[in-house]
Order: sequence, then structure tokens, then C-alpha cells
Amino acid sequence: MNDAELQTWVEQISLNSFGVAFRHRARFNSRLRTTGGRYFMRTHDIEINPAQLDNFGRDEVERIIKHELCHYHLHLAKRGYRHRDPEFKALLAKVGGSRYCQSLPGSSSRRTLPYRYHLICEACGMTYPRKRKVDTHKYRCGKCSGSLKQYKLMESV
Repeated sequence: MNDAELQTWVEQISLNSFGVAFRHRARFNSRLRTTGGRYFMRTHDIEINPAQLDNFGRDEVERIIKHELCHYHLHLAKRGYRHRDPEFKALLAKVGGSRYCQSLPGSSSRRTLPYRYHLICEACGMTYPRKRKVDTHKYRCGKCSGSLKQYKLMESV
């Protein structure tokens, strides 16, 4: 499916489910990783993750489109378009949109980095694990106010 087919599909879903025309642009964005789609408030455009279509099919993407169209129509009507708003929740349930998209296989939604550094107090030996490098001249030990020395941990291959 290409962007032109997606555009006509979104316009059709908007007319059938909401009774109002979609007058902006819908397109695929392959750079999306943790979300099924997104709505832009400034341009009123909608982007859809093509990996959702590849992995879960048309039914799941249709629910994602309905979710984004709920944002679209409520925002243009100057009503509650945010996820927490009761109007958004009610419209989403009415049209059968999905509240959350399915996680893509092979990717976790929250990527956690392992600790790569340890800050060790030279006075009392207190250790502070860190994921990023820090400037040890700016910080002191929270326990004794001693100076800190930074050590890089060995990378596991």
C-alpha cells in the first residue's frame, strides 16, 4: 500500500465512521518505532507506521486510523482531543478505535541502557552507577562530600 491508497482509505473511514470528511494529508512514516500513528495539531496531518500494517494487517491499522481521526475531528471541533479527555474516550469507544497499538515484534517499547560508568567516592567508597558520562568536577559525594572518580565498566560482547 502506498501513500495515495492510505489517503483514500483514511478519507473513507472518516466519512463512514465519523460522518465528516478528512481534508488533510495522511501518509506512511517508516521512522515511527514506538507508536502506531500520530496526529499533527499544526498541520492536521496524520502519519501511520507501515510496520503495523505489515505485522498486524488492515484491521489493526484501521483501529489506529480511527484513533488518530478522533484526535483530528475533536481538535478541529475545539473539544477534548487528548487521551485523558472524556470526549476523546467516548468517541474512541463509539467508533471502535484502539486505545493502544500492539507492540512490534523484536522491539521493546522502552529501551533501557545498561550502566556503563561507576562514580566512586575517593573518601568513603560510595558508588553511583551511571548510564552516561558525567563531569566529576561538578559533583561531590552525597554521603560525605568527598571527590568522585569515574570508572568505565567493561563492555560485554
